[in-house]
Amino acid sequence: MDSLAIFFICLLSLSSAKASSNIGVNYGVLGNNLPSPYRSIELLTTMKAGLVKIYDANPDILRLLSTTKLKVSIMIPNNEISCIAANQTIADEWVKNNILPYYPKTLIRYLLVGNEVLSYNTEQAHKMWHDLVPAMRSIRRALKSQNIRDIKIGTPLAMDVLQTSFPSSSGTFRPDVRDSVIAPMLKFLDRTNSFFFIDVYPYFPWSQDPNNINLDYALFRGNFTTIDPGSGLIYRNLLDQMLDSIIFAMSKLGYSNIPLIISETGWPNSGDIEELGANTYNAAIYNRNLIQRMTTKPTIGTPARPRVPIPTFIFSLFNENQKPGPGTERHWGLLHTDGTPIYELDLTGKKTLTHSAPLQTPKKIV
Repeated sequence: MDSLAIFFICLLSLSSAKASSNIGVNYGVLGNNLPSPYRSIELLTTMKAGLVKIYDANPDILRLLSTTKLKVSIMIPNNEISCIAANQTIADEWVKNNILPYYPKTLIRYLLVGNEVLSYNTEQAHKMWHDLVPAMRSIRRALKSQNIRDIKIGTPLAMDVLQTSFPSSSGTFRPDVRDSVIAPMLKFLDRTNSFFFIDVYPYFPWSQDPNNINLDYALFRGNFTTIDPGSGLIYRNLLDQMLDSIIFAMSKLGYSNIPLIISETGWPNSGDIEELGANTYNAAIYNRNLIQRMTTKPTIGTPARPRVPIPTFIFSLFNENQKPGPGTERHWGLLHTDGTPIYELDLTGKKTLTHSAPLQTPKKIV
């Protein structure tokens, strides 16, 4: 059997990690007009979200989540990574203070160490790169010392962790992190049956190159296909292409079976006047089609990994008016701050697209 055939057999193998196809929501709090945590969690429950991801270990939120069946992802802030990596006692204390008071009543399932750590490029950030995997190991030891074995440890990365991503089969990690950070991270994730968490937004590559990337391709509308010249795989949407570039990059380092979790994805519902395609219509189309794809039975998967589920967290619950940056940064929400939906969305995927509320087509979709 030639090496290419062996490669594809590995890509199609199911991982031993168990993944739920439930749709989750990112619950960020960078706003001065947001509902209370009690009301926010009430809304998440009403929306029938399966999972929720928060960006810290907020005690009020974790206490409130104990009254729900939501599976929870919590996070260690970036600025705590180096201390945890340097001192096992600090890691032990973090677990004692931020997990033991709530677990197992609160269904904590994922513990994320940092957020998009490898996207920062300062001298301080480079130290954080070096400390990231040691911190993950320290937290793992702290959990094991408490006999906690059902919380998976990971770290969400952005697509800029790749040096090349198109076509998907050319996917490779950046040389500045590939051997020093990514390789030991993949070894850790593989050994602990955890997941590669990726923040993946088709909006960004499309908006940066709308003349060469078809909008329908970014919105899952199935009117455009492309064939990867390296693998021969056929792609019908941009998200699959982006996800498979990560899968190919991992495979080139010898890890073909580590499953993915989409830790963030979505589409902005508004933005600055020069930000193309940021409107409620496109946001609704993207997220409705995303949910349909991720909840379809049998599971669809991606061209490189058909039939393998990918748990998915949509960004985000609310528009957050204190986020810095261009206008789109403050307009990813599913709900207005009064709790009403910005557009109708069925997180369970049970409502077919034809039965969803009709959308008013904007004067300018792009």
